[in-house]
Amino acid sequence: MPDGGQALPSNPLAPNPSPSRGGESERSLSPRLVVGLGNPGPQYADTRHNAGFWLVDELAHQHGCHFRPDARFHGETCRVSLADRELWLLKPMTFMNRSGQAVAALARFHRIPLPAILIVHDDLDLPAGTVRLKRAGGHGGHNGLRDLIAHLGGNDFPRLRLGIGHPGDSRDVLDYVLRRAPQAERVLVEQAIFDALRELPRIVAGQWDKATHALHSRRVESPSPASAAPIANRAP
Repeated sequence: MPDGGQALPSNPLAPNPSPSRGGESERSLSPRLVVGLGNPGPQYADTRHNAGFWLVDELAHQHGCHFRPDARFHGETCRVSLADRELWLLKPMTFMNRSGQAVAALARFHRIPLPAILIVHDDLDLPAGTVRLKRAGGHGGHNGLRDLIAHLGGNDFPRLRLGIGHPGDSRDVLDYVLRRAPQAERVLVEQAIFDALRELPRIVAGQWDKATHALHSRRVESPSPASAAPIANRAP
């Protein structure tokens, strides 16, 4: 259930006026909070649904940052410096279907508007290894996004979508997202994560269009099974 059933107040967390699409220097699109969606606990660490956790874990690892529990925000947080800006990283510990409780708590406390919250999540509608940026939109059936929209009071937040593929039958979706991916598929997703993180400084610097072009035009290569180290299994 939504935390208190209340959306974020319209001020100061309401979206800023939409910038010009050609305005690469617009700072209103620059993230101040990067949220990886997933489920807590070792039994879920390697499942497809935790791809969002994998990305923020790798981002923290690259910057020597360690996630710490923060009861105020119902999750684990850390801070990194990127493109001359300070970013909050958040992993909600509320389980996927209640992700909005954690994100709303941190955003409200730090007065972070919706367009400055970048949500990283798994996406059934994209082939494994595909990565896409999206400025805003609906939940597309993703329960984590559904809860975020309910708690944040709007859908005007950017997303970084990590493709995990689809089982082919909607009846198999729940089992599919909560299972471990085969090694070859996992390597594809991890390569997408590494490529996305290479573009994150551009995103933070407000160069959304350049980052989008780079990520949407990248080729998904057939992996070597030993070509990537499991992100979720790295020691803290």
